[in-house]
Amino acid sequence: MSATLAQNDLPLAGIRVIEFTHMVMGPTAGVVLADLGADVVKVEPLGGDHTRNLLGSGAGYFPMFNRNKRSICLDLKSEAGLAVARRLIAGADVVIENFRPGALEKMGLGPEDFQESNPGLIYCSAKGFLAGPYGHRTALDEVTQMMGGLAYMTGPPGRPLRAGSSVVDITGGMFGGMTA
Repeated sequence: MSATLAQNDLPLAGIRVIEFTHMVMGPTAGVVLADLGADVVKVEPLGGDHTRNLLGSGAGYFPMFNRNKRSICLDLKSEAGLAVARRLIAGADVVIENFRPGALEKMGLGPEDFQESNPGLIYCSAKGFLAGPYGHRTALDEVTQMMGGLAYMTGPPGRPLRAGSSVVDITGGMFGGMTA
């Protein structure tokens, strides 16, 4: 018996995921599903996800959080690009997104837009802040580490320090992937 599992032997083989994500949290949710055998199609803007071009400590983000995925570049500001996105979602089991609240809804790609055409669709929105006073804000891992108190536990007394990795984004993405 071979030590390598075939794609069809993985637990999520046959599951189709369409991913509208960038940076860390959203792609982490997708990579969890891809590593478990789901067919994950990452929708990137024309020219590719900007994470592909990060330098320094961010240089490994794209390959690390987007392995085992397929990609397609679409212009979601065009009707042709939106039509392709709608067709992808119509045939999906799961959608993952981590853009600003309401961004995909404004394009007609929100969960309500597919209730009739794809009633079993699982829609995972990975956000730094839930509904509430900060729900409209963009979240960065460093900010959530400071607000949540993690930075105060990792730095010296009186000098909060960001944990080395994007632990909030990675953990949020992992839980998003596991619950999707």
